[in-house]
Amino acid sequence: MRQLLYMSLCLLLFACGPADSSPAQRRSPAAPPRMQNIIFFGNSLTAGYQLRASEAFPSLIQARLDSLKLPYKALNYGVSGETTAGGRQRVASVLARQPVDVFVLELGANDGLRGIPVRETTQNLQFIIDQVKLKYPKARIVLVGLEFPFDLGPLGGHQMARYATDFKALFRALADKNSVPFVPFLLQGVLGQRHLNLPDGVHPNAEGQKLLANNVWAVLQTVLPEAAEAK
Repeated sequence: MRQLLYMSLCLLLFACGPADSSPAQRRSPAAPPRMQNIIFFGNSLTAGYQLRASEAFPSLIQARLDSLKLPYKALNYGVSGETTAGGRQRVASVLARQPVDVFVLELGANDGLRGIPVRETTQNLQFIIDQVKLKYPKARIVLVGLEFPFDLGPLGGHQMARYATDFKALFRALADKNSVPFVPFLLQGVLGQRHLNLPDGVHPNAEGQKLLANNVWAVLQTVLPEAAEAK
């Protein structure tokens, strides 16, 4: 009888398996954080006109994100020649392609070159901001500002100066109205510098794009909490 009881106990212990299998050991490893998308929505300044894709400032920002091991993917949706009206028509299709965590809005330069009324440019940019907020309420939006101290085609003299002043002001007004982070001037340190621009004097070359990346990153990093932790 005693021998039978001993054998039963051994079988029970064998069936139960190792005694040191703790919940912590059985827990599956933590999943890596989801890659978040940063949409760069703009014109030729974002697209990197006549440059390799790797030389455009969104790609340079991606390199910086990678160096800091931050879980973000920079997606370049810059289209050369695009106005704010074009962006207004295009934004829905871009928002439908992938989740949007951060939206960097850089449009307006071609409006200025065409002398499009400031009120129209403002309305188009506001529409784009509204669409992003509607589709992705938690998305962080960064607005990029522009200035125009050069020839504006059909405008001239006092009218041109007034237009340039109003154009510059519209971006900060929009940023304040929508309470979004603001890059004061994308082309800071680049505009008017021949060695930083292509022969047309308007589009930044590869070296100029590096300064654009710095100008945007100075503000963009403030909406990426992981960036502060990485410092």
